[in-house]
Amino acid sequence: MVAKKTTTLNLRIDASIKEAIKLAAEKDHRSITNFIELLVRNHCEDVGITIPEQQTLFEETQDEH
Repeated sequence: MVAKKTTTLNLRIDASIKEAIKLAAEKDHRSITNFIELLVRNHCEDVGITIPEQQTLFEETQDEH
């Protein structure tokens, strides 16, 4: 099993935006976290930003220690 390294992101948004995100995530059968991650990944792909795979990030972190 591949270890995942995650981090916390706290942000403040308008309550109506939060509700819209919740409804959109439910409609897509996703958690809010997964839904937002998908949106960010899709946007980054659209604008040419590469996101390394989690396993690559984990291996780089292990090499540093």
